Amino acid sequence: MDRPIRQIAVVAVAAVLGGGVAAAVVTTTMDSKTTTVVREVSSGSTVAARSTASGNVNAVYRSSAPGVVKIVVSTGGSSDFSFGQNGSQQQRAQGSGWMYDKQGHIVTNQHVVDGANTITVYFTDGTTHKATLVASDPSTDVAVIKVNVPASQLHPLPLNTTDDLQVGDGVVAIGAPFGLDNTVTWGIISALHRQMTAPNTFYENAIQTDAAINHGNSGGPLLDMQGRVVGVNTQIQSDSGGNEGVGFAVPANVVDRIVRQILTSGKAEHAYLGVSIQSIPAQVAAAFNMAAGAEVTIVKPNTPAAAAGLTGSNSQERSFQGDSFSVGGDVVTEIDGKPVATSNELSNAIDLHAPGDKVELTVVRNGEKRTVTVTLGARPATVG
Repeated sequence: MDRPIRQIAVVAVAAVLGGGVAAAVVTTTMDSKTTTVVREVSSGSTVAARSTASGNVNAVYRSSAPGVVKIVVSTGGSSDFSFGQNGSQQQRAQGSGWMYDKQGHIVTNQHVVDGANTITVYFTDGTTHKATLVASDPSTDVAVIKVNVPASQLHPLPLNTTDDLQVGDGVVAIGAPFGLDNTVTWGIISALHRQMTAPNTFYENAIQTDAAINHGNSGGPLLDMQGRVVGVNTQIQSDSGGNEGVGFAVPANVVDRIVRQILTSGKAEHAYLGVSIQSIPAQVAAAFNMAAGAEVTIVKPNTPAAAAGLTGSNSQERSFQGDSFSVGGDVVTEIDGKPVATSNELSNAIDLHAPGDKVELTVVRNGEKRTVTVTLGARPATVG
């Protein structure tokens, strides 16, 4: 059975305007009507879990907690549980974030601050500060906000932007689930390269963890046992709406790249090829004496892929005829000379580029190998 993916932003608070009435607290989800399927993607070889003794968790917490904040936003508009004077309505929602630099930039999720009229940041020392939105990226669900406070009050967290994360590595999550500031949980990396939904597309490279994360943890850091940010907690998979041991985070190397773009140009852009693809597993390729890699199933019109002459099968159904296996589209086996074994590897390789970059794709078409040069475009706001 398909299970719902839930963004974990929210402890929604009914803000009754005027009258001195105490606010009621209601838990909900920002995206309760959205359902998708987590795509199983091979993460390579697994290894034994590294040491995660409780003393290490305590050390990570003590060094990292000052750099984690609670974020409360107010949004105008319709609400089922919040009514003000003269028919005015307001809804408040809460998530988490973490300090990126000494200039006051704080990283959180796009869905935490989406539509915010005001953003209030709660520091661990008990102080509160108003923040402004710098920019956000719905393709990765990352946002940057800024507070104007002295650098001495800021405690940026270091990032682990390497690609050496392994299944079984210990991780620590810090955030404000259900508004409970400075909550720490710990677990392991359960899987890598999972697919999850971002606000405007699918994201293909998420970290899966069993560290307990709940509503209100959105935007908070997932840290390794050295106290470095390895991801931004973003979603959970759950039947109940609460933690069931399956959470997802956007990797730190992706987050860092997006944040740097935002701070440099005020926006984030993603490279775009313009194809639908599926993997041809190595074992299938070996059995039928054909190329393994990422098969192009659909080439979307007016895209870089179409301009470069890539061909698709126009079907995600593979055709078996006796002992033969039919592939109608180009099979991408390399990008810039580096092997491509799965569709996920191709997607990740494209995502490391910027719009305007030229890449060389080695493809197998009708059994013949050829090289195709593609000038990558910018991913549209909505990818169909």
